[in-house]
Amino acid sequence: MSTSPLLIVVCPMDRETRWHMLESVGAHHRVWLFVDTEPTWESAYAAGHTVIDTLDADRMTEQARRLSPDAIVCWDETRILAAAHVAQRLGLPGLTPAAVLACRDKHATRRAVAAAGGPQPVSTLVDTLPQALAAARSTGYPVVVKPRALVGSTGTRLARDERELTEIFPATRGITMPEVRERFDSAVLVEEYLDGPEISVDSLVWDGVVTPLYVARKQLSPLPNFEEVGHVVSRDDPLVRDPELLRVLGLVHAALGVTRGWTHSEWRLTAYGPRLVEVNARSGGDLISYLGRLVTGADAALAAASLALGERPEPGPAGYPAAAVRFLYPPVETVVGEVEIVSDRLPSGIVLARALAGPGHVLELPPASHTGRYAVLVAAGGSAEECERILDAAEDAVRLIVAEPAVAVRG
Repeated sequence: MSTSPLLIVVCPMDRETRWHMLESVGAHHRVWLFVDTEPTWESAYAAGHTVIDTLDADRMTEQARRLSPDAIVCWDETRILAAAHVAQRLGLPGLTPAAVLACRDKHATRRAVAAAGGPQPVSTLVDTLPQALAAARSTGYPVVVKPRALVGSTGTRLARDERELTEIFPATRGITMPEVRERFDSAVLVEEYLDGPEISVDSLVWDGVVTPLYVARKQLSPLPNFEEVGHVVSRDDPLVRDPELLRVLGLVHAALGVTRGWTHSEWRLTAYGPRLVEVNARSGGDLISYLGRLVTGADAALAAASLALGERPEPGPAGYPAAAVRFLYPPVETVVGEVEIVSDRLPSGIVLARALAGPGHVLELPPASHTGRYAVLVAAGGSAEECERILDAAEDAVRLIVAEPAVAVRG
């Protein structure tokens, strides 16, 4: 094992939803972790670690040179740009920083795709409320108001009229995340609202050829928020072979300069065909990559390692016909006393049931925050419908015990 390639994994993220990624890479490669704090559970899968600012490409490059790694691997959206800079400076394979930034910066995505004639909503970059109001009048209500470079739908809201836009714009413009250091003078997009189901597509791009590996059907919270509360992946989903989706996938990736890599793109299926929401230069979060592995055998973590080594990934054997994930939320904002999962009440077909919050955890709901999840359930079965039935039954096995006094500032 000591002669196997050495991979630096930059920030493997949380145990609750990304353990399977590090587990896969650690089982096949020597792993050295770059982490911001001393590792805990991660150590079982690594040969060693360096505590470092994982958003600082200069410091990581300096430390990486001392290790002489064979690859730099990262699946954290907030750190993929810094990791791409490190790989480029060390002469290692990977997406160029320019291609990663074209995906990270949603305005840059829109400009590149528009220049290529790609299908997407009308989008206007704004900095002030008068600019936002003018953009909305031009586009027509309702409009989607979103930060330019945040993650996880943070700050993204629907404005149905001028009053709502006036109300939500200051919060959207002012919202930040400590892990996102990209700063722009104009940081808000006002976009045409796309009606229709939303999907995500995880794709392998090799020498410019885009191959969709699996499609996840999204389940979203009620408007005006765009919180992703669940996903379903089916092996026989016809969209994987849909000619129009294949065409626009190729067009968009070429426009963004993504020639080799794994991407997670999000689309709305409108009456006029698929329209691009965004592209991420890494595999899907929210356990979508776990669902994809359960169903298709395509392991996003091993694929990331292969791509970082300059090798074409190969999928493993297919598994279940379908799999689904569901995140559980409280009806109001509250403080957790305990999350109890009664294992003997879980139905057959549940492959994962895990608490995401512990005692004292404040569960906040959108738009204030996207930290309201207290548990996650994953089901696998013969169809998407069967998975949904299993998840419905499994919710009875999960109990949220609320701390006193409860926080309930919104209904």
